[in-house]
Amino acid sequence: MKLATYSVDGRTGTGIVVGDRIIDTGVPGTMIDLIRDWDALKPALEARAAAGGGLPLASVRLEAPVQRPGKIWAIGLNYADHIAESNMATPERQIWFTKAQTSVNGPFDDIEIARGNMTTDYEVELVAVVGKGGKHIAAADAAGAIFGYCVGNDVTERLWQHASPQWSLGKSFDTHAPMGPWIVTADEVGDPHALGLRCLVNGETRQSSSTQNLVFDIWHQVEHLSVGMTLEPGDCLFTGTPGGVGAAMDPRQFLKAGDVVRCEIDGLGHLEGKMVAEG
Repeated sequence: MKLATYSVDGRTGTGIVVGDRIIDTGVPGTMIDLIRDWDALKPALEARAAAGGGLPLASVRLEAPVQRPGKIWAIGLNYADHIAESNMATPERQIWFTKAQTSVNGPFDDIEIARGNMTTDYEVELVAVVGKGGKHIAAADAAGAIFGYCVGNDVTERLWQHASPQWSLGKSFDTHAPMGPWIVTADEVGDPHALGLRCLVNGETRQSSSTQNLVFDIWHQVEHLSVGMTLEPGDCLFTGTPGGVGAAMDPRQFLKAGDVVRCEIDGLGHLEGKMVAEG
């Protein structure tokens, strides 16, 4: 099932995407509420989807599926080609940083380049959305903790990222976590480690890889994070980006106002945002 957060006529709610239409779930609250109560809600939502109806998808505004995740974690240096282009050694342990809630952005919204001498970069990523979650989750049980998947763009300000040993500030600028266009539930995705993903800038393919190339797979990511914290419904895990980022090109190709960045993952859809100067 494809589940989206959408706005129309001044109202924001959750919907089921079926073909080119979106059917309101009728569930009060946010996507986090829907995820939390999924087991009880699923039969009724399947029936609602089968009944059809709804609105044309083109007539609504798609928002980030989870507009205010409790936690946003992202793993660094998790594809071999990205590690090589970064002139880094393959990590022995997972490297994690956070992205602020205020960096969340809609799948087709503009992406801001902040004021000043900025070096804005793109990073296409598969985002795993936590469902049941929990703590001390073994890798063998991790699939049961994930609700679904969506496309993400870990937009990064490189100078700010490397100005501190902690990357979070350079990863957390406003609008720098586009996600969507919807969540595809885990049962529909199947194996999340066999998905092609790409990033295009102005139609030029910059990144192209597969999640089969992850250094640390999603199950071990969940195991690692849940050692110290309880993963909760709606938490979002950015699972790593492949090679081809602008900072590694010769010459470097950072994003500028007017550029259009498209991130796509097989079976999950795509994001597309125009870069704009901060007002």
